[in-house]
Amino acid sequence: MLVDIPLYKLVELQRRPSPNTTALLETILMTRTYRSALVVAFLAGTMLAGCSEPKPAATATPTPAPATPSAPQPASNPDVLRFRIGTLDAAALKDGDIEAANDGKTFAIGQPADEVNALLAAAGAPTDVLHLSIQPLLVRSGARILLFDTGAADAAFARAGRLPASLRAAGVEPSQVTDIFISHQHQDHVGGLLTREGALAFPNAAIHLSAPEWESLKADRDAAALVAAITPKVATFQPGAAIIPGVVTAVAVDGHTPGHSAYEIASGDERLLYLGDTAHHHVISVQRPEWTVQYDMNAPLAQASRRALLQRAADGKLRVYSVHFPFPGLGHIKAQGDSFVWEPEQDPAR
Repeated sequence: MLVDIPLYKLVELQRRPSPNTTALLETILMTRTYRSALVVAFLAGTMLAGCSEPKPAATATPTPAPATPSAPQPASNPDVLRFRIGTLDAAALKDGDIEAANDGKTFAIGQPADEVNALLAAAGAPTDVLHLSIQPLLVRSGARILLFDTGAADAAFARAGRLPASLRAAGVEPSQVTDIFISHQHQDHVGGLLTREGALAFPNAAIHLSAPEWESLKADRDAAALVAAITPKVATFQPGAAIIPGVVTAVAVDGHTPGHSAYEIASGDERLLYLGDTAHHHVISVQRPEWTVQYDMNAPLAQASRRALLQRAADGKLRVYSVHFPFPGLGHIKAQGDSFVWEPEQDPAR
């Protein structure tokens, strides 16, 4: 009788069919008593069939999925050097380079070539070309993201324009910058304010510069397009003003341009002095601050201001950031006789 067929036999029939299996199973299906049992048996047989012949274990190690890229670190991006100012996160951002011939027309104007070359050689610097780096400074202060100067962009006299990439490598989009501090109007400092299409490169940032510098920039016919584009974003300050109280204070450095400004950045007891263009070359400008530089609009005044600020940095043992010294431009000014010497930090990322 069909009712006497054990459940495991039904499973066996499903697993190992014979010519009469189909007819037998159809008969069982007609038996109301076994209808439910048959469904269960078939389901169980299907599972048993899948488990009865286990697959051999895989011998190859699966290829892991690509890791999600993280923000580049200093070791992987030579154009970014992260460091701290007290509790503030900061980064040197490489924009490019300027090379000036050592021909007495730009630096050390009027000085004997032998004396200039001897000074450079003693410091281990090239004597044919004077190399100036360009590295704007990035600082995070709470919800604000601060950028000091914007590089040269596509200026003909520089090999530059890497700031946007450096900024992103540091984990910041241009639209996230909230404040830009301009030291002065020269193109290797304001060149990155606009895109190639003439739009604001940092659309959400206030642009801080001294009132005298802004007046001078507006009077420059060659800068008309720049002035028109940035006017709605400009926030002027008086020389020496506290711009962000307790964090950023302007330091007037006269002579280079009408309203040239350095900046002191503070966090607790720690200070960083951003030189702007107070000093261009890490040997000539520091060791011979009275030598004439073509870039200075009022050379005698600029020379006096340069010596005064270098003296302040040396006397106060201030940590210094130079936008034009060899990357990353972090170090100290040390008194040496009646002059000074630049000492770069050996471990600026500490």
